[in-house]
Amino acid sequence: MLRKNPSGQYPQVSASAFIDPTALICGHVIIEDNVFVGPYAVIRADEVDQQGNVSPITIHQDSNIQDGVVIHALARTQVTIGKSSSVAHRAIVHGPCVIGENVFIGFNSVVFRTNIADNTVIRHNCVVDNVNLTKAVHVPPLTCIEPAFNLASLPELTPEYRDFSASVVAANHTLVKGYKKLEDDNN
Repeated sequence: MLRKNPSGQYPQVSASAFIDPTALICGHVIIEDNVFVGPYAVIRADEVDQQGNVSPITIHQDSNIQDGVVIHALARTQVTIGKSSSVAHRAIVHGPCVIGENVFIGFNSVVFRTNIADNTVIRHNCVVDNVNLTKAVHVPPLTCIEPAFNLASLPELTPEYRDFSASVVAANHTLVKGYKKLEDDNN
């Protein structure tokens, strides 16, 4: 469902994106080409600043927002998801956040007040709060990263996880094509 926020802003969704009918996209949200938004995802840009403005949530091309993901932002902050990135089932991304290109955020992970470098893989059940990941790394499952965390201890991204991330993007791109074809066939 696409709907306005209380400020009257309506989502801007590329015609080539697929938004599952059970997903909720509200307000100042920009969804680019070939993006997949799965069942029961919520992307909500509706918190106003003192001037009544709402910062955007932008999902760049070829990315996927999977089942049950929640993306939201505090007033005066935005969320940007880079090209060819994946936010996996039931993850939460809360702005302010900038997620780079070719990033994978795993199942049930929470990302808040964070910038994530291109080509980073964050595995399942992680919390990444108030840090800047400035180089491509692999964040192992169940890792909690906050300002006191030793970022130098994170392993570099290996080809195995880079390939995994790319395979998730490819699988979801195929889903976009398949679901768009079903929509066309039903019209």
